[in-house]
Amino acid sequence: MSRIGNQPIALPAGVEISRNNGHLVVQGPKGSLERPVPGNIQVEVDGGQVLVTRPDDEQQTRALHGLTRTLVANMVKGVTDGYEKVLDIVGVGFRAEMVGQAVRMQLGYSHLVEVHPRPGISFEVGQETNTRQFFLRIKGIDKETVGQQAAEIRSLKKPEPYKGKGIRYRGEAVRRKAGKTAKGGGKGGGKKK
Repeated sequence: MSRIGNQPIALPAGVEISRNNGHLVVQGPKGSLERPVPGNIQVEVDGGQVLVTRPDDEQQTRALHGLTRTLVANMVKGVTDGYEKVLDIVGVGFRAEMVGQAVRMQLGYSHLVEVHPRPGISFEVGQETNTRQFFLRIKGIDKETVGQQAAEIRSLKKPEPYKGKGIRYRGEAVRRKAGKTAKGGGKGGGKKK
């Protein structure tokens, strides 16, 4: 038994689910999402709940059962509340600013880095009042697209382990390394004659 697949999904008011040529379409207040559903998995709406069922107990079908239920739940949450990820831009001289729909960042390179949003994604740039460091908020209704866009931006300048400079997720713990320590003596610091 798939414990995840058997859980019903609560359907909020204003959200509609329909099936169209093997695709599941979820429409809500924030927009519409569409995703293909495996042919043997059934998605039914029953009295304010969405039920995902499977025809047999084969391993592949059981795996698709839980996966499909999670994807449908993410779609329902996306069209009602939406998703967002926040990236902190940490480093002296690191900056970010909006240029139309895109974001332009200064990340310690000799050039500025400009990132354009994927379809359905919006950016919001801000600055913390106490630390004066910049942050970038990525918003959208599709969980996968929001996560992928955040991962691509983070990969532009990953946090380095010595000073922690770079782009990191809000709340991400960056493992720090100790730097080189000075050993006394320097050149010619051996035994005295």
